[in-house]
Amino acid sequence: MKLPLILNPSSNFLVKKVSVTTDVQICLAIRHQVFVERQKVPINEEVDGLDFSSEHYLLFLDQLPVGTARVRCIEDFAKIERVAILEAHQKQGLGYVLMNSVIEDIKQNHRVNKAKLGAQVYAIPFYEKLGFVVCSNEYLDAGIPHKDMQFKYSMNTS
Repeated sequence: MKLPLILNPSSNFLVKKVSVTTDVQICLAIRHQVFVERQKVPINEEVDGLDFSSEHYLLFLDQLPVGTARVRCIEDFAKIERVAILEAHQKQGLGYVLMNSVIEDIKQNHRVNKAKLGAQVYAIPFYEKLGFVVCSNEYLDAGIPHKDMQFKYSMNTS
């Protein structure tokens, strides 16, 4: 699904899958600012020990890292987690850029036929515009109301 962007046409953005330790540290730093500092998520819940068994994505705007997400493949689905855009760059369409890139990359994995995520309740309309649907009741995660959502697409064929 193509969504309108609010980005300045002269802005250059890039989403990159990263694995080098220094790039993963940048992902963790963005998440720390968004989740720990701004949303007051306890550090021991934000850093859960799963980062080095996950795929990480970094969103660059004019060569500066401004957003991140991580993905874990579990059986036949991909779990998208820790989606974060730095506060100064929110409400500019960058979340759509990041998520569309992540979804397109997940679709290339022939073992996966759906993506799931735990959305903070306030962000549900954002994820619905991307094609996700709510699939759970509300629950608290790190003291923040969430609902699980999923995105199904036709199975890849080899």
